[in-house]
Amino acid sequence: MSSSFRVQVSKDYLVFSSAHFITFKGHQCESLHGHNYRVGISVEGAVDAETMFVLDFSILKRLLRRLVDEIDHKVILPTRNPKLAYEESDGRVAVSYFGAPAYVFPKRDCAMLPIQNSTAEMLAEYLADQVRESLERDGYTHLTGMEIEVEESFGQSATYRLALAGD
Repeated sequence: MSSSFRVQVSKDYLVFSSAHFITFKGHQCESLHGHNYRVGISVEGAVDAETMFVLDFSILKRLLRRLVDEIDHKVILPTRNPKLAYEESDGRVAVSYFGAPAYVFPKRDCAMLPIQNSTAEMLAEYLADQVRESLERDGYTHLTGMEIEVEESFGQSATYRLALAGD
């Protein structure tokens, strides 16, 4: 019989305010708007025999805080969206939708993320991948699962679950 524990972190400071737009089926592009996003994380795994915890809460808080700070007060631009094209010049990012100019933003105000669309689902997957990479790089390979929730407004969220190899 195997068992595991789950620890969860959701703090008032694990939030970010960002603008975005999404592209829909066909040739429709949503208007630019913003959200006050909230992020929560949980990880699963065995309890360490010495420390008696799955993972120190402070590690998760530090990782997530860095990630949300990187996209806070930015326009989220999905670089893997085939309907969009970007041109950078003179400190600006011009966004085209199916070849038609759509927006121009100061580059410093953009978070260009390797996602297909700036939906809550894709943001949750992006954050989970970033946390997983950081944890693995820091030697935390014993975890068996991770879940990230991105809430874009009260009562409206997406959750991404990721199975991890564990030791």
